[in-house]
Amino acid sequence: MRPAWRLAAGYQPAFGSAFGIMGIVNCTDDSFYAQTRTPRPRQAIRRALDLIAQGAHILDLGAESSRPYAQALNPADERARLLPVLTSLKNRGAFLSVDTWHAKTAAMALDCGCSIINDISAARWDPELLDVLVSWKPGYVLMHSGGRPWEMQDNPVYSDVVDEELRFFSEQMNRLVRAGLPEERIVLDLGIGFGKNLSHNLALLRAAPRFLSFGRPLLVGLSMKSLFQKLFGLATQDRVLPTQVACALLLERGVFWHRVHHVAETRRTLLLTLAMQQKAQNDPMSSSDVP
Repeated sequence: MRPAWRLAAGYQPAFGSAFGIMGIVNCTDDSFYAQTRTPRPRQAIRRALDLIAQGAHILDLGAESSRPYAQALNPADERARLLPVLTSLKNRGAFLSVDTWHAKTAAMALDCGCSIINDISAARWDPELLDVLVSWKPGYVLMHSGGRPWEMQDNPVYSDVVDEELRFFSEQMNRLVRAGLPEERIVLDLGIGFGKNLSHNLALLRAAPRFLSFGRPLLVGLSMKSLFQKLFGLATQDRVLPTQVACALLLERGVFWHRVHHVAETRRTLLLTLAMQQKAQNDPMSSSDVP
């Protein structure tokens, strides 16, 4: 049975579904995928409503780019970008998540009705963020990053990236729970592309089922990322198809949450994956029976 991701008041995003989709809303002018940048509030709100209509269970709003070598944003500017969007989207039909590692931004977002904090720092870069999480007890995305965005891709090295991430999640989950954040609030994100090279990313994707041992849902965000450029030489706008293939493979490996730019396409991909799994389970012929 899949472990539940419970938010405040017992809410469960994507309750009753066989997968969950987190739609990306970049309230920025410098995110790596230029076609989904929405730096003006009206643009971001329009995109968010489109993603809800396409089937997003969660909207993940970010105002500070975390792409490799992105420059840090003043947290006050981050809050100014997010506030009008959060205010407009409250009660519009999807759970709201804010992608931030800043305590004051997280507190503002939660006060505006946000349910989830998606944090690339594991609550280690801003010493006040852990206090906010313990006080509000929101849904929380615990992600592994090999460093801060402006330095993380400078020759990342691991003795064994999978073992190191397994230890990281064990240590950080224990830390968060001991501090007072309920375990049921936490999902795990492998941090694809965050301080990892191609071989590291592929090793983590292959090993995804091992991370289910923590009894928490997995969330993977590899939508349109540079690993597809490294594998196939694809420009950013040409990475939709491999993103969909990867989402299908990850669903089969037990990954429930998919953080993506293209919600409608991902929903169709995952529904097809499930339909084919059901056909295979119901088909009396095994592969050895096929001539």
